[in-house]
Amino acid sequence: MSQNPHIIVVDDEAPAREMVGEYLKMHGFAVTLCDGGKSLRAEIAVKVPDLVVLDLNMPEEDGLSIIRDLKAKTNVPVIMLTATASPIDRVVGLELGADDYVAKPCELRELMARIRSVLRRAAPKPAEAPAPVAAAKPANEQLVRFGTKWLDLEAQALRDDDGNEHPLTASEFGLLKVFAANPKRVLSRERLLELANARDAEAFDRAVDLRIMRIRRKIELDPTKPAVIRTIRGGGYLFSPASERP
Repeated sequence: MSQNPHIIVVDDEAPAREMVGEYLKMHGFAVTLCDGGKSLRAEIAVKVPDLVVLDLNMPEEDGLSIIRDLKAKTNVPVIMLTATASPIDRVVGLELGADDYVAKPCELRELMARIRSVLRRAAPKPAEAPAPVAAAKPANEQLVRFGTKWLDLEAQALRDDDGNEHPLTASEFGLLKVFAANPKRVLSRERLLELANARDAEAFDRAVDLRIMRIRRKIELDPTKPAVIRTIRGGGYLFSPASERP
């Protein structure tokens, strides 16, 4: 990531996007302002930013539709701005792959803190990347085998045996970290939320199953027959390390 991360602020209300943009520029970010999905796509076609701050409630095209399209084409982190008190939009946005949210009208210091947090999680760490992994398990305690991938706890990254990184959202990493610390233990959704320190329990509770489904697509040999993260009927989920599987 560049020394001055590039952030695109998308909001159909000019005063709101300009206020956010000016504040971020004051704190050293490079900022581009967009009034909707069309102008956002035009900017991304030229260069993918380091992060997008996206208002969900826009007249021409709603933010959820933009997130769906954005995540289908890029891995750019997204922070949602939500004006509603209802968690429904937040739930759907999180399920679509958004990384975090801030309620509108937003406290600018909180927004900046969340931007920095998401950027830290999303930043590549080439200096910390392990060498291509052989079949034997590395001695590094920060590496945990999850099916077809390795979870690097220190770098907060998921890599395959060739060292290629596979993007994780912050919430997906949070769940994998909990499973890594609790192998062979059945964890209910409530316990997963508690251990993952989910900030919005109601929103994350509804999204747990979808997050597990997305994780399985990344780590299971056959996501339709999960063997690494198993569903325990009436109990929750269980991480079964390779050495414990038949």
